[in-house]
Amino acid sequence: MKTYCLLTCFFILTLTASSQTSIRATPRWAKFEQNFTSSQTYDNPIYDLKDFHAVFTAPSGRTTKINGFWDGGTSFKVRFAPDEIGEWQYQTVCSDTANTGLHAQQGSFICEANDSDLALYQRGTLIQPKGTYHLAYHDGTPFLWIGCTAWNGGLKSTEEEWDTYLEHRVDHHYNVIQLVTTQWRGGDQNSEGQTAYEYSDELRVNPEFYQHMDGKIDRVNEYGLIAAPVLLWALPSVTGRYLSPGYSLPLEEAVILAKYQVARYGGNQVVWMLGGDGRYAREYEQRWLEIGRRVFADNPPGLVAQHPHGRLWIGDNHAAEDWLDIVGYQSSHSDGQGTVDWINKGEVATRWPHLPARPVINLEPNYEEIRPTIDAEDVRNASYWSLFATPISGITYGANAIWPWIREGESILNHGTPKNLSTWRESMNLPGSLQIGYLAEFLHQYEWWNLRPANELLVDQPGDEQYNHFISVVQSIDKNTVMAYIPHASTLKLYNPSNAEYEATWFNPSDNSTVDAQLKTSTGMIEAASPSETDYILVLQKIDE
Repeated sequence: MKTYCLLTCFFILTLTASSQTSIRATPRWAKFEQNFTSSQTYDNPIYDLKDFHAVFTAPSGRTTKINGFWDGGTSFKVRFAPDEIGEWQYQTVCSDTANTGLHAQQGSFICEANDSDLALYQRGTLIQPKGTYHLAYHDGTPFLWIGCTAWNGGLKSTEEEWDTYLEHRVDHHYNVIQLVTTQWRGGDQNSEGQTAYEYSDELRVNPEFYQHMDGKIDRVNEYGLIAAPVLLWALPSVTGRYLSPGYSLPLEEAVILAKYQVARYGGNQVVWMLGGDGRYAREYEQRWLEIGRRVFADNPPGLVAQHPHGRLWIGDNHAAEDWLDIVGYQSSHSDGQGTVDWINKGEVATRWPHLPARPVINLEPNYEEIRPTIDAEDVRNASYWSLFATPISGITYGANAIWPWIREGESILNHGTPKNLSTWRESMNLPGSLQIGYLAEFLHQYEWWNLRPANELLVDQPGDEQYNHFISVVQSIDKNTVMAYIPHASTLKLYNPSNAEYEATWFNPSDNSTVDAQLKTSTGMIEAASPSETDYILVLQKIDE
């Protein structure tokens, strides 16, 4: 009997130890995924099930609600990126309480330290620190948004192409990839001939399309990059508008489609772009405010941006929207006075101080090669003007062959056939593409997040006489650093009321070089002549007394 008891106790202890060690381990900030099999079959689960979610309980006791999603047939999933080390518990809730496969399911997993050397997994998911104008990692390290527009990348690229592109972007200091995750006017299907959804009398989501997209978004994160998926492309005019779900779907279906994608990719490291190219003002304003409020009502993981059509400012009419973390804008694809003045003198530059603090980011400036007249200089102009028009938070690059993912002999759907169009591979190495990498290197040498527009330091503004000679000035909060972007050769004159002494350098954004600057000083004044005809940035750093 004693032997039997000892053996029984040993067996129980062994089972207990085995169950403990078999609990799945997920690295912190990585994607935890749990599969569930429905005990019921539904004709259209996105309508038939009003709710399927899991409540995760962290080691600290904090709870987080995460929506699940249908993945075809009777397969459902929940994805989540844990942010605390230790044992997590979860329990599911399904609106169909008779569904024993989905309702009241319980489980646990261990979140362990992440051994990746990528900043994304060491510093943690992105946040928007309240009261600031920039993004940051979870540990508070400022994050400078350096994006690239690859709208069709997830749809069209092969695995080899996607890896080549992502590796190149990492090597050149990009950290955000903007892509579209449905069919849209620039891409009506993926490389497998699949579409994300169909709509006639009701919406039908295609899980196979999204299973293909899963690998593309996972790969973005595996390179340490943030994915910025456009959930609902929304351009309400021009050719192919019927392909824009944010425009063509009824409001209810637009919300359902967006919430499906948020549930599916909430376990990834993402920034949601709710709409793409949309008119989120005037006749469409209330529609988009309602979509945003409903999609993000449960405060799902991930920050939220909007991507408006060209030269549309949404900062004021979205000022009270708690779901919006980033005020995005698109300066449009022009080097004309209307566009240049809109960046430097319009609502972007004048309204940000009067609104709740949020990053303000040009998510689509000039695409390189979109017109024969738009070259790397125009890309640099639009990028630095945009950066210096508001507190610095980031910029996005685009090339006219990368966003549609053009290969040799291909054209752009619903966008005409541009002449002499490069391929996406060639475009990665266009001068402007590389120079945005220089921009990132340059700004990371300084506390860029403390720089604020300071054009009042200018004695004369050449841009008042010649619009594209506009000089943009930023100054650090402590007034120890001043930067001035000079788009054309000029003698810069700055007020220096405290007669501070500065170390001065010129940064050449076209070749990534730096040279010492010679200053001419007088009482309350500093002058500096740019070294050559190209654009330059003068950097002044105060010398401690």
